Amino acid sequence: MSAFSDNLEEGILQHTLRGNSLPTPSTIYIALFTSDPTDAGTGEEVSDSSYLRQDAAKGGSIDSGWTAPTASGDGKMCSNAKLIQFPPVADGSVTVTHYALFDAQAGGNMLYHAPFSVSKTLEINDVLSIDIGGMQVILR
Repeated sequence: MSAFSDNLEEGILQHTLRGNSLPTPSTIYIALFTSDPTDAGTGEEVSDSSYLRQDAAKGGSIDSGWTAPTASGDGKMCSNAKLIQFPPVADGSVTVTHYALFDAQAGGNMLYHAPFSVSKTLEINDVLSIDIGGMQVILR
């Protein structure tokens, strides 16, 4: 299951209970982590010279990169609607355990985070690809 970041939790509360605006990101970027990013965004993002957060919409609009919400247990789920591929690892072995969605390619605000169902150790020249439907944002 995905978790809201502290930033998004505050934004939703400010929007729904206080009438403040909740900005809509122009795109969503996927970040990879070697540890749990936590709601506060304190995890360790991959640091490889070829690493770059990937645009989940792949040049389209935000809604073209994600499925429409569907029922998932007692909640709702969206999943990636496009193949996501990160550049080959350049510097050495890295074990990816979590992902997070951000509103910017660098810095920015974390929105959601979750663990991968299986950690993946990448060696030099390995590429991490996330198949269509392979990343899910599930809210309960």
